[in-house]
Order: sequence, then C-alpha cells, then structure tokens
Amino acid sequence: MLSCVLFLPMVGALALLAIDRSKERLIKKVAFGFTLATFFASVPLYFEYDAGGALFQLGQDCDWIPSLGIRYSVAVDGISLLLALLVTFMMPIVVIGSVKSITNKHRDFYVLLLLLEGFMLGAFLARDLFLFYMFWELMVVPMYFIIGVWGGKPRIYAATKFFIYTLFGSLPMLLAVLYLFFKLKSQGAADPEVEVSYSLDALGQLSLSLKEQWMCFLAFGLSFAVKVPMFPFHTWLPDAHTEAPTPGSVVLAGVLLKMGGYGFLRFAIPLFPLAVQQAAPTIYFLAVFGVIYAALVALVQTDVKRLIAYSSVSHMGLVVLGIFALNSDGVRGAVYQMLAHGLTTGGLFLLIGMIYERRHTREFSEFGGIAKKMPVFATFFIIVTLGSIGMPGLNGFVGEYLIFFGTFQASPVTAIFAVTGVVLGAWYMLATVRKIFFGEITVEANNHLVDIDTREIIVLAPLVLMIILMGVMPKPFIQKLEPSAQAIVHRYDAAVEK
Repeated sequence: MLSCVLFLPMVGALALLAIDRSKERLIKKVAFGFTLATFFASVPLYFEYDAGGALFQLGQDCDWIPSLGIRYSVAVDGISLLLALLVTFMMPIVVIGSVKSITNKHRDFYVLLLLLEGFMLGAFLARDLFLFYMFWELMVVPMYFIIGVWGGKPRIYAATKFFIYTLFGSLPMLLAVLYLFFKLKSQGAADPEVEVSYSLDALGQLSLSLKEQWMCFLAFGLSFAVKVPMFPFHTWLPDAHTEAPTPGSVVLAGVLLKMGGYGFLRFAIPLFPLAVQQAAPTIYFLAVFGVIYAALVALVQTDVKRLIAYSSVSHMGLVVLGIFALNSDGVRGAVYQMLAHGLTTGGLFLLIGMIYERRHTREFSEFGGIAKKMPVFATFFIIVTLGSIGMPGLNGFVGEYLIFFGTFQASPVTAIFAVTGVVLGAWYMLATVRKIFFGEITVEANNHLVDIDTREIIVLAPLVLMIILMGVMPKPFIQKLEPSAQAIVHRYDAAVEK
C-alpha cells in the first residue's frame, strides 16, 4: 500500500509523457486523476495505522543495492503519516488551481509536478538514510524548473538562488551520511552482529563521540536549516515565493518547507542527541530572532505575495522552537503547526494567485474596497487569514498553543519573546485584509472585478474545511502523532542521561 502511494505519481508522470503536447485538456485531466488517485490511495493509511501499536508500521523493506548497504525501506510513524497525507491532500488542489495560471508547456509542467509529489512522499516515507538523501536531492530539480520556466520576470535569478542554497546545504549532509556509514562499517568489522546499512535502525547502533556528533549535526543541521528556512539561511525564500507561479508557491509553502523540520525530528535529534543538547540555546536564539525579524520585514512589504513569504519564515521559526523545546508538547505543536501552516499559507498563495489573474498586480496600493465586488473571495481570504494568525477554533491556534506550552517549559524567556512574533503576525495579516478588502474603491479597475467562480470555490473549500476541522477537532491528528513525539523525546532524554 505504501509503495503504491509512493510510486503512483511517478507512474502518472510517465503516462503524461505518452500524451501529445497539444492535448492540453487531456493532460490536465490525467494529472488531476493521478493526484486524486494518490490521495484516495493514501487515506486508508490513516485508518490502518494503529497509534497504540509499533512505532513504524505499514512498511516494506528489501535489499536494493546490497553491496553498498542500500535498502529500499519505507514505513510510516504518526509524524510521517500526517505529513504524507498533507502532500497527497494538497496536490489535487494544486492541479485544479493551476488551470489558469499555467498557460504554456502544460505537459512539461504537470510531469514535473507529479515527479515532485513522488519525491516529496519518498522523503517522508524513507527509513533508509541513503534513500532519504536521494529523494531529498531529487526534489530540488522539479522545483528549480517550475520556478525557472513558469515564474515571473526575475525567475532565473530566483530559481538559481534556490538551487545554490539547497545544494550548498545538502553537500555537507552527503559527506556526513558517508561518514556515518563507514563508521558503522568499521564497527561491523569488529562485531559481525552489527548490521551494516543506511537504515535508521542500524545507524542507531552507532557510538559517536561528542566531536563526531557535532560534526555530523552541523552537516545535517545546515541542510535542514536551509530548507525550513531558518534565519539567517532564509533569504532564498522570499525571491522563490515571489517569482514562482502560483502552484509552485503553494507546493513550496505547503509541503517543501516542512522537510527541514521533519529532518530535524527524524534524523538530527535521534542520531546526535548530545550535540543537539548543546546547540539548543543557539538555535532557540536564531529561531526567536527569525520569528520577530521576519514579522517586522513583513510589516513593511508592498507586495502581498512577498509579505506571505516572510510570514512563512516567521511561522517556521515557531516550528523550530517547538522542535528544540525537546519535550512532547513542543514536538506535537511543531508537527501540528507544520500541518496548519501547509493549509493556511498554501491557501493564501492560491487566493493571491486568483486576484493576480484578474488584476495582474500584487501591490497593496492597487487594491482597497474589493470586498464589495468579491464578497465570496473576501470570506475565504478572511477565514484562511484568521487560521494563519492562530484564531481559536481554527487550525493555527492548536499548533501555536502547544509550541508555546512546550517552549515555556524549556525556557520561559524564549516563549515570552516568541509571542511578540505572533502579535506582529496578527498585525500585518489583519492590515493586509483591511488594505485589500475594506475602505473605498479608489482604483477604477477594481470596479470591474468578478467574484470567484465554481472551480475556484472547489479549490478553496477543502482547505477551509480542513482549517476548521483541525481547529475544532484536533484529537484525531494529535492521537496519531503522540506516540512518535513521545518516542523522539524519550530517546533523546535517555541518550542525554547516559
């Protein structure tokens, strides 16, 4: 079942290559069909996964390249399960939302989009470190072309910057991966009972000195920090978001940014606990600084899409805080916030794309009073915005509450400073709503705006329903991820106490 979910989008990409480029409608239908089929194939995973059973379930494990110790090993725990479901939930929405924004080279675009979905799922499902790294690197290629071919005018600059930052962060991780393998191999030579492979279970047997843990943590942490993105490695994100086409921005904000947080939880904390313990105060400082700094920069933006990009930096800083609180509440909050951020920020980019298709501008000065002309659009925008700023009853509140609860246990001063970023977030997001929707219409072109159509409502409705559902019924989600969060914290505590 898990392999079916993983490879179905890639099969879809191959199917699209068999269709003539001129058949645009067929290409879109096939792309949507495969993303929808992947979602329906992934839903049973939620019900099959038993939160009271083994930590990793529904897996498949077999030799891939035995001579190099590389295995095809996939499985889910509560964290990877929910993040994989986020991918499969978002991708059909992205395909429907791209109908008007992608106007050329349709087949190429949807092939890349389906490949990207498969690579993202692979990174979340991999239990073999080499397999994870392979998918981690492959994700960069489709996104590079999506930004560079279908983006705005400075798209080449934005795509190149994204590629260089990601590559710069990932190469040290490759060296660290190889170091861990050869370290394990040397241990295996002395002890035949030691399994020599890249599997997380095998690597968990490693006995690393503090120096070795620091070396590997810095290599892994740099790659994950770039992907989060964490201050000061965040500067690629505003350019990539602003210049990417709407579907690219939605995937980037909705899913790709979660890879860094997931990497910290899955690899950095379990494998290098002593280095994590010593690095936590510095990471706390950088995360809080990033939360406040990005919020202040967002306040002065004139381009609404760039504002949403900086809000992502601020929100993901909160996720890092929750992770490095290193307690169950913080980890649960971080994962929940990743899910909530994927829905709300992905929704905001879709909404901005809809208004851009009508006005071909994203400048605040070009709007004002458009709620009178687009009341349905305004309603959707306001609900998603309230979810983004953490309004009680919507998804953003649950994650933020748990993050602050966990952070306060670890460092009350840090929690107090971090709250500043949430207050600033409410300020700039509510100011955005006021500037775009309320007041008098001062730009003549806004008098001719037409409200969103049925297709656009179909795109937004599932997002809004999930935003509300996660706000009023968090238990079905927290119940699945709770054992995984506790296992990460217990393993960290046990390693530190030795």
